[in-house]
Amino acid sequence: MARRVLALLILTALAATGGWSFSAFAADDAAIARGAYLAAAGDCTGCHTDKKAGGALLAGGRALPTPFGTFYGPNITPDKATGIGKWTAADFHRAMREGKNEHGSFMFPAFPYTSFTNLTDADIADLYAYLQSIPAVAHQMPGHDMKMPFGWRPLLFGWRMLFFKEGPLQPVAGQSDEWNRGRYLAEAVAHCQECHTPRNLLGGLDRRHAYAGDPHGADKQDAPNITSDKKDGLGDWKEDDIVDLLKSGMTPDGDSVGGGMAEVVEGTGKLTDADRKAIAVYIKSIPPLPKTPK
Repeated sequence: MARRVLALLILTALAATGGWSFSAFAADDAAIARGAYLAAAGDCTGCHTDKKAGGALLAGGRALPTPFGTFYGPNITPDKATGIGKWTAADFHRAMREGKNEHGSFMFPAFPYTSFTNLTDADIADLYAYLQSIPAVAHQMPGHDMKMPFGWRPLLFGWRMLFFKEGPLQPVAGQSDEWNRGRYLAEAVAHCQECHTPRNLLGGLDRRHAYAGDPHGADKQDAPNITSDKKDGLGDWKEDDIVDLLKSGMTPDGDSVGGGMAEVVEGTGKLTDADRKAIAVYIKSIPPLPKTPK
């Protein structure tokens, strides 16, 4: 009995100093593991870890330049002052499903809630369990450096009417379980369209050219066409070629991916072979489109 009381006192002290979150002990270990898997597949570290500055895991700070200004990836560790330690599961669910923060205000779509809205309730809950389990890091973010008038959040009401459709993603009847799993991973979890689909003048995804590439992509990178077009896309690739790229970052001609895709592969390399295969099946089914012109 005395040992249990002592352990409780230690945990209380750790929680009070910000070293741990009680959520780490309350959450089911299996839920945390599933959430970690989803976080890897979604490349959460790509936006929320400032690797160049030696930043702590998911403690934010990475600058994300866009045509509308520079965003800074927020701290999503369970720190109560600078992270999401005070967020409830309902707050987190609202952010992912509705694109609204803990106060109910519209979030800027630099956070790809237009894709994350497609996640299942169960996967959102698992992600929350994982994020609440990691070490809390006190790291205050600078304010977003937005160009006028794009920093005015009420404008997002009209933007959302045009470009946001709340999920979750529904399976497509007549398609195999593997195809639907691949679509879910590509569309919702890994949010592939956020980089590989071009955007219009208002920053909305131009879904008429889904996956045809974006020459003005994130961090000013030229995201390639990954439709089944034989000239500009992956038409000549086999499913196993896509699986290999997602696992090792190697292309069929022996080259290796770089830039943002190299970071993505750090996550997809942790997926199961079955999930990488499912993504490949879905990607190979995308109709051919010419590459988006610059």
